[in-house]
Amino acid sequence: MAKYRYPYQKIVDLKSSEKTQAEWLLAAAVGKLEQEERTLARLQEERSAWLDRLQREAEGGASLAELQMMQSYVDYLNAAIHKQQENVQQARAEKERRRAALADRMIDEKVWLKAKERDFRNFMQMRQRTEQNELDEIASVRFVYTAN
Repeated sequence: MAKYRYPYQKIVDLKSSEKTQAEWLLAAAVGKLEQEERTLARLQEERSAWLDRLQREAEGGASLAELQMMQSYVDYLNAAIHKQQENVQQARAEKERRRAALADRMIDEKVWLKAKERDFRNFMQMRQRTEQNELDEIASVRFVYTAN
């Protein structure tokens, strides 16, 4: 009997590899987004702590120079938070791009796997027909042989 061999197996393997790579890239993008979100949360917490400290110092009668220095640092944190919010947005957009790429790769892989399954079914049908024809031939030869 002939062994089944799909002529486009290398393409199926390539599509599977591309899907795996897209999964890795999506995982990396998700990790990057989580890191950027943690950094943003840390900056916001730090700003909040400095605003509370600034408030306490202002009520406690700190010098104007100290208050200005604290306010300058809060301003710096505000700018850093704004920049970090942009980084988070970029990371979200990258995650969505990677998710869409993965969806495309999954569809490609599924199309090729379905084609392979269809080809295998056709192979098995042809094989069964051939076997049935051989059995029919054997039965006819036996019938003719026993009839004589």
